[in-house]
Amino acid sequence: MSTSKDKNIVLNHSFVNKYHRRKALEQDSFVVWLTGISGSGKSTIGNLLERRLHDLRLHTYLLDGDNIRHGLNKDLGFSIEDRAENIRRISEVSKLFVDSGTITICAFISPFESERRLARAIFEEGEFIEVFIDVPLSVAEDRDPKGLYKKARAGLLKDFTGLDSPYEEPENPEVHIRTDLNSIDESVEIIIMHLRAAGLLR
Repeated sequence: MSTSKDKNIVLNHSFVNKYHRRKALEQDSFVVWLTGISGSGKSTIGNLLERRLHDLRLHTYLLDGDNIRHGLNKDLGFSIEDRAENIRRISEVSKLFVDSGTITICAFISPFESERRLARAIFEEGEFIEVFIDVPLSVAEDRDPKGLYKKARAGLLKDFTGLDSPYEEPENPEVHIRTDLNSIDESVEIIIMHLRAAGLLR
């Protein structure tokens, strides 16, 4: 519902836009959205992908689920509503980074197709690269790098994605990687190959 406060908020258009910033940085800007269950390898792949792009002298920034919850989203819990708000905020921040001319890597479970669809919708065509980091639940649970599955199985964590809360697999991701079949290095190379084929890396 519109309020008087809403009516007083006007979008300010900068004389310098993302196309000027991209030209100055000599690169395209876009978001690589890594989605998958806990233990799939999102953060590890995101970190190595950023390092590889940095080695190419590209301007990048990595947004990771745990790191975001230490600052920007530290007021949010893990209810369905708070998870939706978590992704909404991340999407908006990612858009600002892309507007700045920065290649942005997002590593978030983001379990619901509807939320990922809303995230994609705020970007221009070709700026949102969804990467499904896929792994069987049994493999992710065996890895359990943070001990979260063990806690969830013990009843210490409620609404845990993949166990008592659903993970909706992407319907049509730009990239689909199986980390039980591909190494981390191979997974990163698959992403970079897609970015080159899409004309996003000059």
